[in-house]
Amino acid sequence: MKKIARGFGLVEIMVALVLGLIVSMGIVQIFIASKGTYQSQNAAARMQEDARFALSKMMQEIRMTGMFGCLDLDTTTPVAPSIVKPPDFLTPILWDNASNTLTLITADVGTSGSTPTWTVVSDCRTYTRIYNGARTPASGEISFPLRKITYSLTGTNLNVKVGTGSDSAQPLVSNVGRFAVSFGLTGSPMSYTTVIGNSALANNIRSVRLTLTVTDPNGRVRDQTYNVVAALRNRF
Repeated sequence: MKKIARGFGLVEIMVALVLGLIVSMGIVQIFIASKGTYQSQNAAARMQEDARFALSKMMQEIRMTGMFGCLDLDTTTPVAPSIVKPPDFLTPILWDNASNTLTLITADVGTSGSTPTWTVVSDCRTYTRIYNGARTPASGEISFPLRKITYSLTGTNLNVKVGTGSDSAQPLVSNVGRFAVSFGLTGSPMSYTTVIGNSALANNIRSVRLTLTVTDPNGRVRDQTYNVVAALRNRF
């Protein structure tokens, strides 16, 4: 008996190829979508981390503004090489809307950081002295290193500069679209303002609100805006 040869016809092969192509395209689309989701989430995570780093650093320094030691500096009598109270001490926190610049006069804990702008040395009983730069306290004295720190938004870089020297500011974080500061004034309810026009109003400051908008240079994620509020520990 003659056997009938069996196999795939041309139509069956073409149908199989079309089905395989459809399945392959589906797998590729899933891969592309997964890759896009990963890139978007990774970009969003980097943006959040940059904002968290910058805001937490500024908050820590804002909380220490106006801390000039244990005695009133207005009664200080300079004894060489100490200096008179610098004018910068009158405005330990200053915000310039026009240039997007935040200036802080802040105290550090310990002496392991960079060279301080000034050092306040006191016995916390009878006298206080102010010195330029670093100063080692004598026996029975305690030192308070102070630094002038300036944050400014230049282009899309949030820059930071420490001290009053000629060194240029260095980028802290990049891809910043907006940097804003407002002050919370005592009252019921508390009100916020971006302008402090006189010392009497400055004495009413109780908190500082920081706003930072971070952008994705590749446009994969929408601009993200972060807000934090730092309560002041020391009155101006």
